[in-house]
Amino acid sequence: MRLADSLPRLDLSADGDGWLLSAEFSVPLTRSLEDAVRRGVPLYFVLEFELTRPRWWWTDERIAERSISYRLSYHALTRQFRLGSNGLGQNFDTLYEAVRTMSGIRGWRVMGVDRVVPGTRYEAQVRLRLDTSQLPKPFQISAITNRDWNPQSEWKRFTFLPQIPKSAP
Repeated sequence: MRLADSLPRLDLSADGDGWLLSAEFSVPLTRSLEDAVRRGVPLYFVLEFELTRPRWWWTDERIAERSISYRLSYHALTRQFRLGSNGLGQNFDTLYEAVRTMSGIRGWRVMGVDRVVPGTRYEAQVRLRLDTSQLPKPFQISAITNRDWNPQSEWKRFTFLPQIPKSAP
């Protein structure tokens, strides 16, 4: 199973202060993960972004590296799923709604405009993965041997070429 098999939408654009990433991921949950959430085990997901400048004479230069953590949990008393990130939380009636919200990021500032040189080619990569190190210890052991508990996520790579700003008349 792969968490980020496809990126139907991926965009890196400037807004004057920085570069904003918008992306959508496919996040299929296995039956084991769904059951664990419904029984009160929180799942942690990490969205990671990296930007490098390739160099033929040395290792690639790391320009930017950012991540966001999500916590997906279920509250039996309210019968609601909760998705939390950066101290903010949102409640959902269904697991599908919570996962759908987590799988789309819009306008995430990944770096300042001064971090890249217009006309220079960069390599960007992004992924969404289950953070198995945040699982309770018994589940971490299962994650080592059971594919249902250790979904693999691959980096989605793309070339990024910032445009030279158009001069004002």
